[in-house]
Amino acid sequence: MKRRELIKGLSVLPLAGAVSGSNIQSAFGAVPSIPQKAAKSIYEAIGVRPLINARGTVTVVGASQIMPEVQQAMDDAVREYVQIDELMDAVGERLGKLTGAEFGYVSSGASAAITAGTAGCVTGGDPDKLWMIPDLTGMKDEVIIPAYSRTAYDAAAKAVGVRMVEVSTLEDLKLAIGPRTAMILVLAGSRSENGPLSLKEISSVAKPLGVPILVDAAAEGLEVPNPHLSQGADLVAYSGGKYLRGPQCAGLLIGRKDLIIASRINAGPHHGFGRGFKVGREEIMGMLAAVEMWFKRDHAGEWKTWVSWGNHIIKRLSTIPGVSTDLNEPKARSNRAPSVTVKWDKSVIPLTGEDMEKLLWDGNPRIAVSGAGSFLPFPPNLQSNISVATTSLQAGEEKIIAERIFAILSKPPMIKRAAGAAAFNLSGQWDLKMKFSASTVDQTLIIEQIENSFIGTHIASIGSRDLDGTIHGRDVSIRSSYTKDGVRINFSFTGTTDGTTMQGKVSLSEYGDAEWTAKRHDYRPAGSPRARG
Repeated sequence: MKRRELIKGLSVLPLAGAVSGSNIQSAFGAVPSIPQKAAKSIYEAIGVRPLINARGTVTVVGASQIMPEVQQAMDDAVREYVQIDELMDAVGERLGKLTGAEFGYVSSGASAAITAGTAGCVTGGDPDKLWMIPDLTGMKDEVIIPAYSRTAYDAAAKAVGVRMVEVSTLEDLKLAIGPRTAMILVLAGSRSENGPLSLKEISSVAKPLGVPILVDAAAEGLEVPNPHLSQGADLVAYSGGKYLRGPQCAGLLIGRKDLIIASRINAGPHHGFGRGFKVGREEIMGMLAAVEMWFKRDHAGEWKTWVSWGNHIIKRLSTIPGVSTDLNEPKARSNRAPSVTVKWDKSVIPLTGEDMEKLLWDGNPRIAVSGAGSFLPFPPNLQSNISVATTSLQAGEEKIIAERIFAILSKPPMIKRAAGAAAFNLSGQWDLKMKFSASTVDQTLIIEQIENSFIGTHIASIGSRDLDGTIHGRDVSIRSSYTKDGVRINFSFTGTTDGTTMQGKVSLSEYGDAEWTAKRHDYRPAGSPRARG
């Protein structure tokens, strides 16, 4: 089906050209300008600080700017009731026509689309099997995944109860496929397009054996014909709150109709394993509106606007000694968005990237750049640069960002840093006690210290991970990170020590904070009694 044919007749939704009470201005009529500042925003009224999102379409800071037409469709949808399965059927057909796929499904996000898709491939639409999840006894319970596709989003498939089988070569794949294989999960990107174990190569092995392939294309836009379906994928998952500028709590699963029907029954409003993955009528219609608008949007105009905002930032910073900037215009499908990299000479401006992120985050208004507002990176950004994304901005915010960065880099503040010789040598094994929100867990630290720095191992529930840290005087700082098998855990410990004990606070990254204490391990010869404590 040609794109011209798809675009024809896209008026099935009452799409608004303007939002009442808003000043919509943009090269493509979809980027709202900054509204007049009220006495307090809806967030400030409950004590939460709003922010300017210069990180991009990242969930933890709000993702994308929802389109006015999407908001209008959601507002219209809540005024009437419908039977959800009937709505899903009609929307599924429409999504198929728009995207060139057989059928579509609106999920509660890209991750939920992967979970539902995995469950659909495992159960085949059998309600008996649906109710057995996550006990997959007697079912296909393995998902094959290329090594390059391992991410934190593996959890979406693992939630069903499957075992992830990692492969690195085509020969590995051939040996891994068997009667327990439910599907193959592939992360869209340059390696799935051109590298070893590309989607096309995987399909050449999987298709003759009837093994379905699900592609995670969360951060992509829609192309017709779909590049992943064309290369052999059976299902493709997209995020609604990223490039498509739809509802944040919505996503898409498109592809084979039989598998999508089998996937959809594993989610709300149906009971069983996936009841919690339900979407309301307003998200369904809002997501459909976003897809409708995808084929109407002036994508070249959008890009031109985003680039112009980046160029404004670059021009404003051009006079600061020691500062350089680069405008990035990526061509890849995933996370395709312009951004500005701001670099500086640390001998002139003694700030790290982490310092800049924190200064912008703690300022007024709060500005999120690089990794600010999300999980702690490991290692932290100690380089002299930050990244400023422009796709999630509102018109005018680029000026605020430019002025704030200019003010900081032209007159950098003095940052107090830990200094002084180590008061103690912490080398050895430590019995670590972690006090989480509702539990206390025993773990272990093994430290090798040289002067102020140390390296070592942090042994926790899921396994051991490397750590590094410093000690200045009595002040201790430790970071550890576990990133195996799609897991992403980053801890940052701060505290004090008297040489035999350590204690303080630990940031659990995206999982909040905890308290920690550690005591030197009491080594005793075998059979020797331990002192009573």
